[in-house]
Amino acid sequence: MRQLDRETITIPPDGRPENVQPRWRKDFPIDWPQDNYVARRDFTKFMVLTSLAFAVGQLWIAAQNFFRKRRGELPMNRIATVDQIPVGGLLNFSYPTANDKCVLVRSDAQTFVAYDQRCSHLSCAVVPKPSENRIDCPCHEGVFELSTGLPIAGPPRRPLSRIKLEVRQGAIYATEIEKRAI
Repeated sequence: MRQLDRETITIPPDGRPENVQPRWRKDFPIDWPQDNYVARRDFTKFMVLTSLAFAVGQLWIAAQNFFRKRRGELPMNRIATVDQIPVGGLLNFSYPTANDKCVLVRSDAQTFVAYDQRCSHLSCAVVPKPSENRIDCPCHEGVFELSTGLPIAGPPRRPLSRIKLEVRQGAIYATEIEKRAI
């Protein structure tokens, strides 16, 4: 004779047989064997719904990327005239929106560079030092090269986001943001 495991025996609290128990008791079992039982149909339903949620999430990301690309390029904003910035001087400006702070540096008579003013490490404001050919982040002593925006010391591992510039008829324009990775 086969011996039953006491852990698998289900006994309703009121002692009545299983077929006369109320429906809610089957949906909310109070004993361990029934609570751990998962039917194949329930497992399949769970897997289908989870897969559907992942698929919808991927479609949402694809749709966002599609509409982001359709919005077009960033606007071309006039920053200043060439005469307003002396050699070794700098100018703070906002691009593409008023909340996006950037800095423009004139390193020599013909060379202008502009970067996002947030450090790539933890978004602290960076301070250009044109005389030393570097950009410092005072929060964690990060240092970036002025001409390229690449990190040369400290915790930052990624370069600063560069703002592409165009000089037209004596005026300096910001045209787009160049996101870069090492």
